[in-house]
Amino acid sequence: MTEIKGKGAAGERGKPQTADYQALANFRYTLRKFLEFSGSAAKSVGLTPQQHQAMLSIIGAPDGQAVTVGFLAERMLLKHHSTVELVDRLVELDLVSRQPDTADRRKVLLALTPKGRRLLTKLSTAHLEELRRIRPVFAELLERLDV
Repeated sequence: MTEIKGKGAAGERGKPQTADYQALANFRYTLRKFLEFSGSAAKSVGLTPQQHQAMLSIIGAPDGQAVTVGFLAERMLLKHHSTVELVDRLVELDLVSRQPDTADRRKVLLALTPKGRRLLTKLSTAHLEELRRIRPVFAELLERLDV
């Protein structure tokens, strides 16, 4: 078996080489470290990682996108009923509000409350700093994967 050193060869030759496996393993390791950082940061302010992700998905929705439970379920990769429960908890914590859509009263739109925005600003500031710190690692790993 011939091993190709340096950049991975999976895209060019089809079969992953040792360098590809190493780059993938290191990429997943670095990603898991970031997710661990993220989870710890969320817990430090009294949120679950899932609550943090939901809040981020609400505020980070594309312009013009109605942020409904259905939209959030899709973004969170959750079932509708699980998303309703998640939103219920965020509403109880006064982090998210439900508002009827003025154009279609059957729709309920989700938005962050002022308290939710303050909390998310704190978390996002820390996350952006961490991403700036680890950006060179991700860039080098992606370069090794040649994607």
